[in-house]
Amino acid sequence: MKYTRLTKEQFEELHQEFINFLATQSITADEWTKLKTEKPDVAEEELDVFSDLIWEGVLGKVKYLEHISPKQLMLFHITDAFMELIAIKIQDDNIDITTEYGYKWLQQNLHDDAVTLYTSTKAIKDDRNKDIFVLIQQGSVITKGELYNYFSELLSE
Repeated sequence: MKYTRLTKEQFEELHQEFINFLATQSITADEWTKLKTEKPDVAEEELDVFSDLIWEGVLGKVKYLEHISPKQLMLFHITDAFMELIAIKIQDDNIDITTEYGYKWLQQNLHDDAVTLYTSTKAIKDDRNKDIFVLIQQGSVITKGELYNYFSELLSE
């Protein structure tokens, strides 16, 4: 298995897609029921294969990720060849950028000495989707890139 198995809730949400997947494997509903009881290891493999297919489809479409913690904002823009990072670190114990107040403070105090801003670009060498998956496992979320683009424009001024 390349990624991680989908949760029970995700499988329920993707119920119809899973039925279609089983159909492509020539597995009927009755055969699936029988497979789960008589050959649970084979059924487990089918769940893993389906999970990987779903992950591949989702990860292949990702263009932006965000990871926000109380003292750090990491914004990623991902292309086929590169992963670009805008990172903002807050060195003020009284500021938590996960709160409304803290985020507004950050917007108004980007040039404050307590704010460190840096950028980085990394070439994607091996497996783009695996790199994205690792970031998601570490707490990043898929976004449309509004924050990345906002800070990218500020940096280019």
